[in-house]
Amino acid sequence: MPIINRRRLAGLTNRLLRHFDMELVRLSELWRITSMLGYQPPPGPTPPGRPGALHVFGPPPGDANFEFSVVIPSILRPTIADTLRSVFAQDFPGPVQTLIGIDQPIGDIGVVEAVCRDRPPHHTVMVLDPGYSTSVRHGGLHPARDGGVLRTVLSYLAASRRVAYLDDDNWWAPNHLSTLAAALEGFDWAWSRRIYVHPETRRVIGEDTWHSVGPYAGTDAADGGWVDPNCLAIDKLRCEAVLRLWGIPQIDSNDGMTGDCRVFRILRREFRGNDTGVASSFYVLNDRTLDEADGRALRDRRAYLQGEIDRIGRAHYDACADCSSGGGVHANSSTI
Repeated sequence: MPIINRRRLAGLTNRLLRHFDMELVRLSELWRITSMLGYQPPPGPTPPGRPGALHVFGPPPGDANFEFSVVIPSILRPTIADTLRSVFAQDFPGPVQTLIGIDQPIGDIGVVEAVCRDRPPHHTVMVLDPGYSTSVRHGGLHPARDGGVLRTVLSYLAASRRVAYLDDDNWWAPNHLSTLAAALEGFDWAWSRRIYVHPETRRVIGEDTWHSVGPYAGTDAADGGWVDPNCLAIDKLRCEAVLRLWGIPQIDSNDGMTGDCRVFRILRREFRGNDTGVASSFYVLNDRTLDEADGRALRDRRAYLQGEIDRIGRAHYDACADCSSGGGVHANSSTI
């Protein structure tokens, strides 16, 4: 039985038993999720410590009335430069706050500093490096191996009710935040569609039309469907109950990286979501999923390529190296 439904049932039962000075169960016990995780991957070694730091690029957060916050858990991959450029290129007109939390870095803050020199005036970037990892993967305390509690902490720090999520190896089309903002009107959370990208060439493979396609849809329909965090935006005050779940994997998780599955399940069951209907999130595949996506996208890609040729003309398509070798779109294209 879902935890929230168990909580409601226990609350009703306790109210009935209160007349007899009895209690069935303490409601707080139902929220001790970390005591019921079952099997999880073993902890990793603790790396050497490093100085913590807080960097702010742009107007101080107290001086801006942000209309969207973007949360990016990061290990400072070099690709974070493209990630940030895609945030700065958003056509959303209001002030945007980007919060980057550093887990166990493989790169240097210099790549962020360089990109932020070209930051638009209505964007502020805050980089939080606690000096240690919060994840058990790197000697921290919390079981989520994909950033520990960074998404949770940064979501609470966000200075806007609207919060969107992005990883440091992916990027967005310019209309991502604006379409999510429109979809959030009157709803608790919203999602976009996503586009698969090759991990080495970073060229488009095709739109994901079978996996991250929303509640009770796609190949996971029987299990309630799925939405990738890179496609997700929430009203953090309405959806506050899910924020802590970013750092808590599912029971018996094989990789300890399924907190996002918990978050989606609660959003789907307890809150009202809305689809932008727009494929605006570019998702870099890993080796495990590349072959599957390449095969399943083949039919969609053929249809898309024909549409591109019809749109831009056969002469341009044949003459343009990016088009003819890059799957019908320009390299690192932000449109599909």
